[in-house]
Amino acid sequence: MPRQLVHVTHGFSPVYDENSRILILGSMPSVKSREVQFYYGHPQNRFWRVLGNVLGVTFPDDVQGKRELLLANNTALWDVIAECDIAGSSDASVRNVVPNDLSVILKTAPVAAIFTNGGTASRIYAKFQRPTTGREAIPLPSTSPANAAWSEERLTAAWKDAISSYLI
Repeated sequence: MPRQLVHVTHGFSPVYDENSRILILGSMPSVKSREVQFYYGHPQNRFWRVLGNVLGVTFPDDVQGKRELLLANNTALWDVIAECDIAGSSDASVRNVVPNDLSVILKTAPVAAIFTNGGTASRIYAKFQRPTTGREAIPLPSTSPANAAWSEERLTAAWKDAISSYLI
């Protein structure tokens, strides 16, 4: 039986400061991420391991440590969706999207490149945010465990190839 759509509001703030040079955008926090009130909270999501490999750091398990390491590496993190209807954590089920206003970050930080984590984030960015930002986003393969076709090693290589030239 398919899960029922539920209206969900994002619920937590973006991570950025006046030094953020790259912006990574996901779609909508998973059920687990909404429970822990921070990005990529499900232990099977490979985001923190992949980004850690790209940056040459090991991200701690705690939210404050992750936030500090993102900022220390000039990396902003947010999602393209402010609210939507969704079944569980399924990006494929997303309906009735209300996008986040990325100007909050882009007016403050010298973002040199915007990256999207996965196909849903890429599509929603292209539909809702690109017309207002006037900026292209570089699509990255999803770190979600649902993207089983991509190993962690393959994800790391693709992310490193895309992101490394923008890092200081």
